[in-house]
Amino acid sequence: MQSGLGPALVLLAALAACAPAVPPPSPSPPAVDRLVLAPREFGALAGWSEDAAAAVLPALLKSCDRIVKLPVDRSIGFDGIGGTAADWYGPCSAAAKVPVGDHAGARAMFEAWFSPWQVTNDGRADGLFTGYFEPEINGSRRRQGRFTLPIYGKPADLVGVDLGKFRAEWAGEQLAGRLSGGRLLPYHTRAEIEAGAIEAQAPVVAWTDDRVDLAIMQIQGSGRVRLDDGGVLRLGVAGSNGHKFLGIGKILKDEGRLEGDTSMPAIRAWLKGHPDQGRELLARNPRYIFYAVNPGDGPLGTEGVALTPERSLAVDARFIPLGAPVWLDTVDSAGRPLRRLMVAQDTGAAIKGPVRGDVFWGSGDAAFEAAGRMKSPGRLVLLLPHARSPRMAMERSD
Repeated sequence: MQSGLGPALVLLAALAACAPAVPPPSPSPPAVDRLVLAPREFGALAGWSEDAAAAVLPALLKSCDRIVKLPVDRSIGFDGIGGTAADWYGPCSAAAKVPVGDHAGARAMFEAWFSPWQVTNDGRADGLFTGYFEPEINGSRRRQGRFTLPIYGKPADLVGVDLGKFRAEWAGEQLAGRLSGGRLLPYHTRAEIEAGAIEAQAPVVAWTDDRVDLAIMQIQGSGRVRLDDGGVLRLGVAGSNGHKFLGIGKILKDEGRLEGDTSMPAIRAWLKGHPDQGRELLARNPRYIFYAVNPGDGPLGTEGVALTPERSLAVDARFIPLGAPVWLDTVDSAGRPLRRLMVAQDTGAAIKGPVRGDVFWGSGDAAFEAAGRMKSPGRLVLLLPHARSPRMAMERSD
């Protein structure tokens, strides 16, 4: 077959074939999160004098009760950014003496005992703030009627591994798996668990009737089960299967199944309106949460204390010390200013970076709406005890 190329074009094509391939440009390395703190003044915080400051004291005192029981030289926060437990004795004692509802007295206490530090990510003060809540789902203590979906407790064969005990550079990294033939294997995925993989290994703490509401509870963490006998069972996270979380909202958006409103209420409505497709999509998220009964007066955060609605904040504990008060400056899901004192008392799989937070809104439908629609830019100020002798600027890299 005769080529349609002329001699010159044939020669150019041959030369091009012999020329070395130009490598594609190297992708830019991912940005490294780095905490940099800069000093602020309380009077310069927008809304400082308007906040009902005493409302944060119940949350702060729960954290104080934990901190003051620690050894005096125990570091607070990663790399001891929050000083030692002894540095908190004075501020915690002063907080306990503020009369209930005395907002001016609470502000004066913070100004007397704490120093405000602007939180930045390598100098960038703007970050992202979302919300979460304590779901309420229907359930029963026994498998009966419509209650056929198990809410599993921690399986007997689930093994946790602290990688920091093997290498210093792995400090803070955790693995979850199971032993098989003398080898540590990844734990079962959500799809495998829902297919019955752990029936012989995990206790069932309760039974529920709605796969979507159970999945949402697992995304949020803790939850409440409204029992068919009229009681309420509060559940706290007892562990996870260690797999990486995959957001259903991202899947729905990427595949064009949900456009426009991609808030949690919209995602919930879509999943319930498409039960067969919803089950398949939910199974794509391999992460699974296990539960234990929580006898306390509120859902437990990572710090180990009960969360306070609208005053507890989930943070990245690699940068923000758990138990520390913070000043949040953002907007709520309706676009109204949300400027208030909060306490860092929880963490979350999606809460990564110095200027990142998740506001705990409480329980019930109103909290679900507020939390599920919140995705707001904002800033964070960390309050640290004066006794730390803070430097004029501090930083920590991931």
